[in-house]
Amino acid sequence: MAQQTLSVLVENSPGVLARVASLFSRRGYNIDSLAVGPTEDPQVSRMTIVLNLDGHALDQVSAQLYKLVNVIGIQEMTESMAHQRELLLLKVTGKSADIKPSLAGLAAEIVDERDGVCIIQAVASAKDLAEMVNRLSKFGIKELVQSGSIALELGAKTLAEQTAIETGLATSESHEQTKDYQN
Repeated sequence: MAQQTLSVLVENSPGVLARVASLFSRRGYNIDSLAVGPTEDPQVSRMTIVLNLDGHALDQVSAQLYKLVNVIGIQEMTESMAHQRELLLLKVTGKSADIKPSLAGLAAEIVDERDGVCIIQAVASAKDLAEMVNRLSKFGIKELVQSGSIALELGAKTLAEQTAIETGLATSESHEQTKDYQN
């Protein structure tokens, strides 16, 4: 099985996260990471879901997600078409002067130092974060928290625009013009 990243646009309404997560649970798929946040449109949220699936199962998952009423669009995010990052915060025993050389070449910074412990923040790919954890393990990692992956497609076209093209759905601008006809 290969790790797959899906970016899913959903309506920003209560219960959507629970419905999406239960879809994976019912089918016995494990979610490696799930990040949800707002988009440029306050009525839409974006989920980035990382799973370990083969191609056939990924197609099934996408088809099932599309059946959920609140799902607007889905895009697989591959390394060649998207920029993916994660956030890592960790506490390491030691002084910043001793730790800084181990951070060389990494997108990381010491954001706090007190009581013989440094808090380090890094935003990078999962691979680079794993390298950082490996380098810092010699100092004694006291605590670690890592976000799920987030991804943004490369180029000018957005996921919302791509979804509108593929489905023929109205964009938010044209939706405003037809709002009165829906009542």
